[in-house]
Amino acid sequence: MVAGGKNCGTPRPQQGYSPHRSSGAARNKRGGSGFRGPPQEDLRRSGSTGSRHPRRGARPLLTIYADTSFFVSIYLKDAHSTTADLLLSRGARPCITPLHFAEWAHAIAQQVFRRQMTTAEANRVHQELHDDRTAGVWPSVDVPEAALDVCVDLGRRYGPKLGVRTLDSLHVACALELKAERFWTFDDRQLKLARTVGLKTT
Repeated sequence: MVAGGKNCGTPRPQQGYSPHRSSGAARNKRGGSGFRGPPQEDLRRSGSTGSRHPRRGARPLLTIYADTSFFVSIYLKDAHSTTADLLLSRGARPCITPLHFAEWAHAIAQQVFRRQMTTAEANRVHQELHDDRTAGVWPSVDVPEAALDVCVDLGRRYGPKLGVRTLDSLHVACALELKAERFWTFDDRQLKLARTVGLKTT
């Protein structure tokens, strides 16, 4: 089960700045410096076949959608990084959308604003995510056209009961429109909403 955490705004590491390093042989191979996204070696071991870059206009097979808090926990060490690593160790890779990048940019900027990260460190972690996206570590998809309409519906139906906010509903709406089977998040509101609409969260 993805552990929930009270994350009511832009996702951010909860223990201050620290680059996230994966465990095991990959850590020993890369050494102790730099940021740690999923290493290419791990992606190959996961059993992926064929090109990692989807054909233009085609939608990659998607079984998992993760919100931005998950990606933050992958690249920056926080209270949920161990759980995020465990989920990735199963071999599946969640997709990434322009919504993730927009929210990610603000999450990292907040770290700099709070003096929990330097500008140079922020640039490095931005580059790490960019490099992994270019390498095809994360399947890239667009925000579905109907996601905003679904977001409105979710807000009206579940907002009064669950207290969900716009981004909570929008991420869940994207997952539904992309036909994801599972939803990974460390945000309590999104977790409750995802379960309510029938998404698996384990």
